[in-house]
Amino acid sequence: MLSAVSKALCVSKTSAKPAVQWSIVRCLSSLANDASISLLEPFKLHRLDDGPSRDTTLTRDDALRYYRQMQTIRRMETAAGSLYKSKEIRGFCHLYSGQEACCVGIQNALTSDDSIITAYRAHGWAYMRGIPVHGILAELTGRKTGCAQGKGGSMHMYGKNFYGGNGIVGAQVPLGGGIALAHKYRQDNSVCISLYGDGAANQGQIFETFNMAKLWDLPAIFVCENNKYGMGTSVERASASLDYYTRGDYIPGIWVDGMDVVAVRDATKFAKEYCLSGKGPLVMEVETYRYHGHSMSDPGTSYRTREEVQEMRQQRDPISSFKAKLLELNLATEPELKDMDKDVRKEVDEAVQKAKADAMPPLSDTYTHIYRHVPPGFDVRGCDSFSVHATN
Repeated sequence: MLSAVSKALCVSKTSAKPAVQWSIVRCLSSLANDASISLLEPFKLHRLDDGPSRDTTLTRDDALRYYRQMQTIRRMETAAGSLYKSKEIRGFCHLYSGQEACCVGIQNALTSDDSIITAYRAHGWAYMRGIPVHGILAELTGRKTGCAQGKGGSMHMYGKNFYGGNGIVGAQVPLGGGIALAHKYRQDNSVCISLYGDGAANQGQIFETFNMAKLWDLPAIFVCENNKYGMGTSVERASASLDYYTRGDYIPGIWVDGMDVVAVRDATKFAKEYCLSGKGPLVMEVETYRYHGHSMSDPGTSYRTREEVQEMRQQRDPISSFKAKLLELNLATEPELKDMDKDVRKEVDEAVQKAKADAMPPLSDTYTHIYRHVPPGFDVRGCDSFSVHATN
């Protein structure tokens, strides 16, 4: 965004080519290094006297990083959808499009020592936890070069302190409680984020985990990614209480606008500081929206209107709204964001082609990674009692 002075200077140049080059230089030199902003939606609090401030700061470097991360996830999920339709991806495939601000905001408030465990809508989370686009797409297409060597698929991706990707509804939450217990036992000053959807929020095992986490004051943040629909059922039809951030009862909670990456970041920072202060767990609801169906087998239009989805895309999209803020705050320029979009598109397109060209795992891999620390000569039985296979 050019200042009035730089506009005048650009206009005064007579040579077209130098004027364009020089205007970009002036444009970059007139950009702000940071901006003070006031979040649009207030945080809602449960059993908390104070919460995150609505007044915060966003640096240019952070802004560009968040934008690129969200764009990469959106582009990657679009590619995954195309690969599924062309039958390069088989089985289940749950896309994260529309929810990018959740994983980007949360991860940018954490360190690599903090832990994450989530449900089956895990592609964006896998990327944010350090798995490259190629590793994710190769896993989705069942290639040996995938992050789980082609064995995990859409719902089972893992990385450092990233525990999946879990296919059983709500089952990741008790596991997350155990991870939080490990953090407390080791005294490593880290937290575990356990994510679940609104569809899983009524599971009994979640409330059992809440109880144990509070009894032991674990460094656990329980995050409900409320995207308004559990499979094909709206939250209004499934839940007697829609205030998911209050579901912990005796555990404090925060509601945050899940379409605002900065709000999610700041709420997570607050939650982490709260948990590490020794006060115990906290419940956080990030209200968001998914653009696609529950999975690729769900068109997503039988229980909601196309107009509803279109309205959310036009008025509440986390990427386009964030882009508009960056331009308004003079933290970025239209040309550099377009260049970033091109770079992201190239990165994802190249990852798609590489994944499609990679080899499938051999049949012998069926019998590997069953046990850890396998002794020499240890075999496993095949599909019948007459065949045995070597394992490692």
